[in-house]
Amino acid sequence: MTAARGRPTLTERRRQETRMEIAEAAAALFADQGYDATTVEDIALAAGISLRTFYRYCAAKEDALTPVLTSSVGQLVEQLATRPVDEPLTSAVRAAFGTSTSARRLADTERARRLIRVMGSVPAIRMRWMAAGRDMQDRLVPVLAVRTGASPDSLEVRLLACALIDAITVATEHWARQDDPEDVAELTRRALDYLRVDELQATAGPRSPSPSP
Repeated sequence: MTAARGRPTLTERRRQETRMEIAEAAAALFADQGYDATTVEDIALAAGISLRTFYRYCAAKEDALTPVLTSSVGQLVEQLATRPVDEPLTSAVRAAFGTSTSARRLADTERARRLIRVMGSVPAIRMRWMAAGRDMQDRLVPVLAVRTGASPDSLEVRLLACALIDAITVATEHWARQDDPEDVAELTRRALDYLRVDELQATAGPRSPSPSP
């Protein structure tokens, strides 16, 4: 049951906190000792919960990271939605990226890079990462529709959302693989510039009707 004005109940908030505690513990262990070397028992111990509680929240070890992935999705979309609609999309994304929870997680550079490499190399986790990216696309569509003035159902807005998420994903994966990593926000800016997302945003707006023959 949900509390008034859409706020989660205390019970639901506690569940969300527990899911995130499990996810943060799993992320640290996967980054520090590798996915294969980490057991469910290790994650439960690090999170301060029993195995029974772990399985109440996660069907399997690869599900433990899901809240990290989905929270990063939500934070970035929410931050982007607060940016001025006439701001260039590249600038808006960089500002949103810099204030999101995902960016703060990247502050521990080496651990974050190791975790991203794990996410890209373990097929089961990569599938969940791809699913989170698709969720981000779907959640970005109404935000981008407001910025462009186009319909959320338009092909152009959906392609813009796809281009945006793919650029961020590729830039982050590239950052994780570099021997001498550049700033991840700067890599993201370069990726967005390369795809000319500001131009894509400008051309995604309402189209004038074609002249009659």
